[in-house]
Amino acid sequence: MSATLPSRPDNRTGRGFPRLALVATAVLTVPAFLVGPSATSPGGTTPAATTATTSTATAPTGAASREPSPAVAAVNPAAPTAPAPAASPTPTQTGGTTAGLTAEPAPTRTATVTQSPWNPRFACGGALTFGKVETCASISYEQKSVWTFTTTADSDLLYVRLREVAGASLSARVTGRDGAVLCHIGSYLNECQLGAAGAYTLTVTTYSGLGQGSYTLAVESRRTPSECELLPEEFFSFASPGVTKTLPAGAATHCYAFDQPLDSVVMVRTDLRIQLLDGQHEPLCGGSMCTLSRPGPYRLFLHELYGGQKTYILTMPRLSQAVGCPALPLAPFGDPGAAVGQARVAPDQETCHALSVPTAGPVTVRFNLIDEQKLLWTLYDDAGQPACSKSSAWYCALPTAGRYTLLVRNEYHYNPVDYPVAVTALHRDEGCASATGTSWDQPTLHVPLTSPVQTNCQPFQGNAGDRVITYDFWNVTRLIDESGAEVCAEPFGKDGCVLPADGTYRVISLLTPFTGQNGTYRLQVRRLSDAVGCPTVTPISYGAAPAVGDIRCRSLDIPAAGEYRIHTVDANNHRHTHRVFNQDGQMVCDIAAGWVDGKCMLPAAGRYTLVLNPSNLVDNAYTHAVALLPAIPSGCATVSDTGWRDAPHRGGFQGAGQVNCLRLPSPAGSRIAKSAPGELGGERPIMTVVDATGTKVCGSSSERGYTCRLNGQAPFFALLEGRTDGSTSTYAMAFSRLDGPPACPVLPRDVQTTLATGPDRFTACFSIPADQHAASGSFTWARTSGTGTAEVTVFDSEGVEYCSPMLPAVQQTITCTTLPDRPLTVLVETDGATATYGLTHREASAPPA
Repeated sequence: MSATLPSRPDNRTGRGFPRLALVATAVLTVPAFLVGPSATSPGGTTPAATTATTSTATAPTGAASREPSPAVAAVNPAAPTAPAPAASPTPTQTGGTTAGLTAEPAPTRTATVTQSPWNPRFACGGALTFGKVETCASISYEQKSVWTFTTTADSDLLYVRLREVAGASLSARVTGRDGAVLCHIGSYLNECQLGAAGAYTLTVTTYSGLGQGSYTLAVESRRTPSECELLPEEFFSFASPGVTKTLPAGAATHCYAFDQPLDSVVMVRTDLRIQLLDGQHEPLCGGSMCTLSRPGPYRLFLHELYGGQKTYILTMPRLSQAVGCPALPLAPFGDPGAAVGQARVAPDQETCHALSVPTAGPVTVRFNLIDEQKLLWTLYDDAGQPACSKSSAWYCALPTAGRYTLLVRNEYHYNPVDYPVAVTALHRDEGCASATGTSWDQPTLHVPLTSPVQTNCQPFQGNAGDRVITYDFWNVTRLIDESGAEVCAEPFGKDGCVLPADGTYRVISLLTPFTGQNGTYRLQVRRLSDAVGCPTVTPISYGAAPAVGDIRCRSLDIPAAGEYRIHTVDANNHRHTHRVFNQDGQMVCDIAAGWVDGKCMLPAAGRYTLVLNPSNLVDNAYTHAVALLPAIPSGCATVSDTGWRDAPHRGGFQGAGQVNCLRLPSPAGSRIAKSAPGELGGERPIMTVVDATGTKVCGSSSERGYTCRLNGQAPFFALLEGRTDGSTSTYAMAFSRLDGPPACPVLPRDVQTTLATGPDRFTACFSIPADQHAASGSFTWARTSGTGTAEVTVFDSEGVEYCSPMLPAVQQTITCTTLPDRPLTVLVETDGATATYGLTHREASAPPA
């Protein structure tokens, strides 16, 4: 006979079965088995395998329990032998499997069956040691990991790192001896404030009792850390290589201890997260720059944000009373010689330079500006406090003599930067050039360049109230006094800079990436107020050519207050910008390089100063002319407005800057057209129409088909300027009124009209009565003899253009699809060559002849 033991003996009474295991009815010899899943004790150890003995009682079935019980020994003193069938495994309510035991016949042997505890509520656990990483390979569903640790210091703070390795999300909490929850543990590094010294419990569970996962767990004490490396004094030098270590995966923190003088400023450089504590274990800072404002000794805790393994480098140079930085001597003005620092700085890293300043005063820090686009720099005093930085612009006022540290950081995240640097004291004059004057006729200065980080100094004498301006090409210039103090916040704008007192001043010029052609750059220092050295210009008549000269300024002698037309052109008649200043050096007019307008209101008679092209001209040998004209034209020849039948007007220009004028006879409100021979091309003058007050009526143009509505006050004037690629030229032009008497000859419909052209007859005009044209019409012309091209333009009786060709042609047809129910004017313009043309007007739908 055989007997089957219950799968998991229960200590409770249920279903009528006794609490203890029943005695088997047969003597069996059974090998030892591990009963149930390999349950782990709360201490994280796995029990030894259970020993099984034969049973002499028949075990009741269905006796499995939710709770594990101690191992039970069943003994049978004597019984007949019989084979025992194997029992099928029975699933438990927690998903585990309980193994059944099968008794084999044995004649006289006995065996003891011992079942180990199996508790599904616990997975991993035990005692935690500060600084050690514990691993739990599996936790699932409602299981718990119960860990304990002991702190020896009151009011300790616990650093806890619970790192989920795989699977389900986890949660944890720390409890005291009374079971009160002190803190909940989540992702990242957690801080947990503890109470009295003693034992505490840390319990880990799956989030909401769902899923299965694995984790690592580590704790560290703030007050009594497991290990805290002492940093020596040389560690705080900028020359120190630092400490290189590896933070294991899942570790809570690494700790370093050190001491430094109170109020020291240290720079913590590492790619880990940091927390720096004072001597009372209170946080001082968590950033990269830290002032030790409370007594030490100090502790620095490092951790990796996500708890991964990290090999790191830690450096902590002291910025106050810094050591380990190469010396950078103060550089003179001009050639800095050996007083240039050289360094290579890696991306996102820093270098430093030690600077000693014998006296308080301003300095300028100079980098190659191409490199400076990639660099950030700050100048610190000996207490580690910033004195100025790149954002403070070029001027750095140092309040005291002493030691300073220049810290340079590479913000260019791709490559290292090799840079030179020089620092020049602005309150010293070593290396300054010889003094210069401020007259406009003195030669342009040529400043030598030897280094991309040099600062140049140009002294000059000035008096209180002088308004001074400089001109340079792609440089940055500043104005300082003898003490190095900056005189004007924006020293050289349009109005220059007013000097506050008599004395010596210095123009400081800084090299830019675009400066330094042929090893020099040009510089001019000039006085705008009571300017001297400028050629004198007086108003001239229309039709006269102004004088030319080289110096960039002119003294304008104005006989009476009023509006003037001022044109400034180079030797090839190209317009240039100019500015006009009064005797105090204040700007009166800023005239752009337009065509003919160029008007400036001068408020009083007297002397003014005109300066040519202040933005980019640094030269005293630039030939140009200044035409100073009354705004209202006078002495102008009157031209015909029936140029289609009268001889054309002819004129010319004898020099650059000349402005001619013509008086137009047409009344206010009328519309005129200007025609010019087509073969003149670029030699046609630029024309602008103004009224009797000098106000512009129609804009500037050199096109031969120029039309203008004469709005304003009569009489009207045409102002003419020469072409822009030469100083002399001649021209011919004709004016035709498009909207009034006398009427042009009638152009018959469907009949070819012949017209002859030549040098004195390059314009023809025809009219079409309202009842002799349809709502649309075509106009065909063809040259029948001679040379040249022509174009036809159709206007209504008010001078409004309705259609015209794209380009002049030997022969062409244009179609006007919408014509007004009014009389039309047809204007024919030719090249002025001897030729004949045939012109025909038809309805648009009519077939050609």
